[in-house]
Amino acid sequence: MSSILKSETDQMTEGEWQARCDLAALYRIVDHLGWTDLLATHMSVRVPGEPGAFLINHYEEMFNEITASSLIKMDLEGNVLGKQGRFNKAGFTIHSGVYKARPDANCVMHTHTRAGAGVSMLRRGLRPISQDALIVLDDVVYHEYGMPATQEECDSLGVSCQAGNCVVLLNHGLLTLGTTVQGTLMNLYMLERACELELIARTLDEPPVMIAPAVVEQLGQRMKKVRAEPTWGQHEWNALLRVIDAKGTAYRC
Repeated sequence: MSSILKSETDQMTEGEWQARCDLAALYRIVDHLGWTDLLATHMSVRVPGEPGAFLINHYEEMFNEITASSLIKMDLEGNVLGKQGRFNKAGFTIHSGVYKARPDANCVMHTHTRAGAGVSMLRRGLRPISQDALIVLDDVVYHEYGMPATQEECDSLGVSCQAGNCVVLLNHGLLTLGTTVQGTLMNLYMLERACELELIARTLDEPPVMIAPAVVEQLGQRMKKVRAEPTWGQHEWNALLRVIDAKGTAYRC
């Protein structure tokens, strides 16, 4: 670690450094799960104690190269704070739009997986046909494709994400947000699973079995309470941390 970077790290709050370690771990988890798209897509966390600032990846790094100290700190106006680095402009548009519109959001994840992008090509692609879908179906919203990296798209996404935490970006991919890193990851995991099963069902020679509306409504009400708990996704997060730590802990540097 360079003397300049070490000096900046020494001046960070414990909260920011922990957020950096969590976000770097999140990138390694996304890589482990196979949700990457070369240098594209991005995850971010809001800096604890600084609601107008968030951390995002340095654009030139693959997800398995990202470390806590390599992350870029930005404000909601697009200024890089502290250590300079290249960031994805479309990524800034997405994440700043969500954070401005959702003061309760502390983490945002965006992916271009095959399943997510596939479902994004369908107007209202997810149906109540799997247990996995019902975990998040009541929280899913669909966002019209807009011109990337524009103020109009930033504002439009902000409006869409106020209606739910699991966003299908039409013709694009998936996005989830949450109050915690682990909760946001769990939202995306279940949304991704729902998309995978939806696409499988669409390749079969007969229509899927639809889950009864009363069951969909009842489970949706239950899951709304479960997802609101601060422990949502915590056990899965702990387990995934063990998996990536077994491969090495350099991401914490």
